[in-house]
Amino acid sequence: MPLRYLPFSALNLAAWDACVAGAAQAVPYAQADWLRATAGRWDAVVEVEEATGRYLAVLPLPVKRRPWGREVYQPAFTQQLGLLTTPGSRHQNLADYLALLPGRYARLYTQLNAQNELGVAPAGFSLAQRQTYLMPLAFDYPALLAGYHADYRRRLRLNQQQPRPLVVTETASVAAIIQLFQEHKGGEVAGLKPRHYQQLARLTAALQTLGQALILEVRHPETGELLAGALFVVTPRRLIYLFAAASPAGKKAGAPLLLPDYVIRCHAATPGLVLDFEGGMIPSIARFFANFGAAPVPYAALTQTSLPWYLSWKR
Repeated sequence: MPLRYLPFSALNLAAWDACVAGAAQAVPYAQADWLRATAGRWDAVVEVEEATGRYLAVLPLPVKRRPWGREVYQPAFTQQLGLLTTPGSRHQNLADYLALLPGRYARLYTQLNAQNELGVAPAGFSLAQRQTYLMPLAFDYPALLAGYHADYRRRLRLNQQQPRPLVVTETASVAAIIQLFQEHKGGEVAGLKPRHYQQLARLTAALQTLGQALILEVRHPETGELLAGALFVVTPRRLIYLFAAASPAGKKAGAPLLLPDYVIRCHAATPGLVLDFEGGMIPSIARFFANFGAAPVPYAALTQTSLPWYLSWKR
């Protein structure tokens, strides 16, 4: 089947989503509604079945215009993209897709998915390793709980022994969690700007329409003060810990610990389902994830720069 480079205007989004859903790689970030919320438009290299028009494989390429030309970039709240292939694909080698790109972009940066195997960087590209933390949820909750760090188990037990323990509740709006994040300088740490919060609100609305959003809060049992909250993405093969916030009082009370534990408890004993903690490049955050029994899994970031040297400083 031929590989085709297609601009956004030529993409069949129904065929796109069918390919993403049936791909061997579980990458919810590549869903059309996700990319529309975070990037707006994207190009792609697509393997097309001529007889039916089905997409057998896709390589998403979110694009923005810059003064020096068009760039492929990694949108906010989109940890991994890369090559997604279905069982019918005859082109499993990422290098075949990249071969269609030279000369099309001034710069390319994309984070591949953890199932894209690249031993060495293709010619003209450079690779950097990143990592996320994954936790399979095939075992029942007691077995998963046994894998927690002993201190986490102790803190969960002590919370349950309180006269009025902290509890996790599901809610329909992410607005209070975003506000909590902004109030406690999360944006300064994460480099988020107002437009990113708007993207997150659009993405949450899209995920809710798809039935994939799980918004959780922990509030003070007496005052109702929001102590911690998180947005999880729920799909058949992958849960994603997408966004979270906590106040200093919430951290002191251990409220952030309750959020992943709630999701693990609810989805335990689900074969084939994996919780992606979506991070691990910051040591303190990596330890938080590892203490639930999650393991580090590498994935690659791929870069290509075609700018002349005298424009490179403007990036």
